[in-house]
Amino acid sequence: MEDVKRILVVSRDTKYCKKAIHYGVSLSRKYGAELYVIHVINDPFSLAGWNLPIPSLEEEYNRFLRETREELAETIAAEKKKGMKVKELVKEGHPATEIFQVVKNENIDLVILLAHEEGRLEHFLFGRSNEEIIRKMPCSILMVKKEPGPPDLSV
Repeated sequence: MEDVKRILVVSRDTKYCKKAIHYGVSLSRKYGAELYVIHVINDPFSLAGWNLPIPSLEEEYNRFLRETREELAETIAAEKKKGMKVKELVKEGHPATEIFQVVKNENIDLVILLAHEEGRLEHFLFGRSNEEIIRKMPCSILMVKKEPGPPDLSV
């Protein structure tokens, strides 16, 4: 692992990403690697032709994203206060495409992402990119196992 100089944590804007970020922080400290966290915005409501019967669905989605981003920002801010340098990247588009571009442009050596199977709602909100990322990634990948469930407030 001495050749790991740059680590990228993929944040899906879910509460479960805290564990992936903690892995990234721990490995960055251990190996003296630069830490990047990417948030890819994949807005399912921007697609033309949607006629949603529930007008508050988009509002709920935006509220959910805002709350989880705030929690993740707090986690990252706490690490920055401890002296950890974290480069946050916010991209819009197809998750796999944006992640590949960052890996290439930033010469990432290790990608950390959640390994759990996304449910139907998560597929709709964030896309189904794990399979695509795993097959095409030009660097090593660490899959963090965290099954969906109630948020662990002790993390």
